[in-house]
Amino acid sequence: MGVLTTITELLRASTQNPTRGEDPTRESTGAYWCHDCDERVLDLDAEGDAAPPCPSCGDEMTFERSAASTGCAC
Repeated sequence: MGVLTTITELLRASTQNPTRGEDPTRESTGAYWCHDCDERVLDLDAEGDAAPPCPSCGDEMTFERSAASTGCAC
């Protein structure tokens, strides 16, 4: 039973907080995507207000808002 209890507690803890220790004052509203390269850059990681270039191909990335219910930009 010890292994089963440990696994259950681990899975429960991984789904309790969607920010998982990130700074709660900085909340993501979406991410920049390069659909050709399948590259993603979280809006909090992008510098400035303009869309960043794709790290792989250099083309401008597209901003897509996250679903409000999940807080995730995926």
